[in-house]
Amino acid sequence: MATTTVEVVSPTKVLFRGEAEMVVTRSVDGEIAFLADHVPLLAALDSCVTRVIAEGGNETRIALGGGFVEVRDNQVSILAADAALADDIDVDAARAELAAAEQRQRDAAGDEAA
Repeated sequence: MATTTVEVVSPTKVLFRGEAEMVVTRSVDGEIAFLADHVPLLAALDSCVTRVIAEGGNETRIALGGGFVEVRDNQVSILAADAALADDIDVDAARAELAAAEQRQRDAAGDEAA
């Protein structure tokens, strides 16, 4: 199957650079997939898990906290506001951060009601 060049970058590092058969991500308008020679596109991305599927079916999953995707000249470029390789995420730490953020939100809502 034909491939496309893919690059996924965040403000701090390059998370993926290479060839892929398909890239699946979520724009603010819904899920979208890119194959080789996709028509040019520029779209805002929602928070999501982006899948980069290489030849042979090997898949790299990248958690994105929004950003932009540009497709042109058989290249998919994703500029993420925040991103991490799925294999690098500490799930317990992420759950703890989420719980703390939710508590701060409840505390702030309580302060406004007083």
